[in-house]
Amino acid sequence: MVQKRLTSKIKENQQKLRARLWPELDQSRLWHRKAKKGFITIPRPMPLIMEIMNNMANGKPPAAAYLELWCRSFDEGFITLSKQEEIAFASGYGGQRGVSTWRQRMKSLQELGFIDLKPGPSGPLSYALLWNPYLVIREHRQQGTPGLREDLYNALMARAYEIGADDFEEIGSAA
Repeated sequence: MVQKRLTSKIKENQQKLRARLWPELDQSRLWHRKAKKGFITIPRPMPLIMEIMNNMANGKPPAAAYLELWCRSFDEGFITLSKQEEIAFASGYGGQRGVSTWRQRMKSLQELGFIDLKPGPSGPLSYALLWNPYLVIREHRQQGTPGLREDLYNALMARAYEIGADDFEEIGSAA
């Protein structure tokens, strides 16, 4: 209950500040997730999560592919990969090697444990499941995975504290 009041107070203060900074604001030009369609919920520290995965990926950053997967998922974390050229393109992998580059990044995400892949009508990469990135990063911390920078891990922990992420205690208890 305390967290809900705090969140409400933060929201109220943000709205007051926004009104002062943009007094002529036409709110119809804003995209509000509860009033418009086309939104997906992502962890607030997603930029940190993406930076962590890119650092662990040995020079072949998979974060753009991961974000595209996340944006195609619903709350169940499941994605059908039947439009691989489209997904690769939206992930930033275009041209003749776009799909093969995307497939490499998908394999990297699987090897790092951020996703699981299953075969089907679109080949070996027909379906994807997104694992909780907090838990994946916690496991990498426990295993001492090369490329998991302490500064980024600590920043993720601090951000989780800041936003009151439920997953933080799971992360914190394993560190």
